[in-house]
Amino acid sequence: MSDSSSPSRPRRPSVRPFFDPATQPWVTADDGLPPLPSERLTEPALRQRLAGPTSWSVQLPLNDDTRYPGREGPPVLAAVLVPLVSRPDGVSVMLTQRAAHLHDHAGQISFPGGRIEDSDPSPVAAALREAQEETGLAPDYVDVLGSMPSYMTATGFSITPVVGLVQPGFTLAPDAFEVAEVFEVPLRFIVDPANHRLHRAELADGRVRQYYSMPWGRYFIWGATAAMLRNLYYLLGGGR
Repeated sequence: MSDSSSPSRPRRPSVRPFFDPATQPWVTADDGLPPLPSERLTEPALRQRLAGPTSWSVQLPLNDDTRYPGREGPPVLAAVLVPLVSRPDGVSVMLTQRAAHLHDHAGQISFPGGRIEDSDPSPVAAALREAQEETGLAPDYVDVLGSMPSYMTATGFSITPVVGLVQPGFTLAPDAFEVAEVFEVPLRFIVDPANHRLHRAELADGRVRQYYSMPWGRYFIWGATAAMLRNLYYLLGGGR
């Protein structure tokens, strides 16, 4: 998510987790849920699943609306693209690792996206614009399939995840100021709850923060990104 600010929208205080997210205790968060079968992960199946309104369970933020200090008040509206890339060996999810110096979510794994600007006609338009600005992914390669319910973060963002099917042949040109790396994770890994972890971090003030993670190789996917990916599992028919 981009770190854009303007005089009419001053930058809020910088925040960082008060703990090391990767080292906190965890349990497998499969809850007895099965992985999605491979036939639901094909391009035609994804199109059919997202072609119209569906009934599904949403994973709400685990900590209600508890915010970091200085991030209270009305949320900042944002949108991210959940890029499902069609590959010969199966669909994958494109993710970014944010640059370490950024004001918000520095160094974390995220979807390409950012704040919804006044000039954006819709969250979909914002997600496509931000994805192109951050990674170079041209909207012409993205077929928007639908949007998931907005997700509230502890940093005060209300994020609309826009799901898009990305056709191969694109060329990426990541913005080095914002993006340290672009990589892909197999969708079959994401939609197997055996790969979902639920962490518990005890804070110095006695509060407890819970969050999901889905470690993939050297990438520690956690927090809002992991929660939205877990929502994707439900959206595609998991949990039933």
